[in-house]
Amino acid sequence: MTKGKIAYWISTALLCLLYAAGATMYLAQRPMVEEGFAYFGYPAYLINLLIAAKIAAPLALLTRVSVRLSDLAYAGMFYHLLLAISAHLNSGDGGFAPALIALALLVVSFLSQNAGRKVASPNVPSVFGPVR
Repeated sequence: MTKGKIAYWISTALLCLLYAAGATMYLAQRPMVEEGFAYFGYPAYLINLLIAAKIAAPLALLTRVSVRLSDLAYAGMFYHLLLAISAHLNSGDGGFAPALIALALLVVSFLSQNAGRKVASPNVPSVFGPVR
């Protein structure tokens, strides 16, 4: 197993676990999540959209039904995490560490996906060697 393949599967698994934990928390502790969204100034209806995204995006990465769908999931997760970091930094609550860790895992997963998967994405620079 190559370093790129190991980097891909570890980073992708951890990223998907973080997203699954987030979706589970949003579902199990809805009142607390609604309070947090109100604190940030966001409407509560966004919670349902984020639950769906936190379930669908990891599924798209893990199943890789389509390379385009997988790349779209990476893009959506990238913007979600940037916005999450921004929201926490702007509120001054200091709770941006999980989103920052997830962003680092996302970058590693994205850049190493061609080493870890049989069907290569044309949107990934060759960081871990040539595309097969």
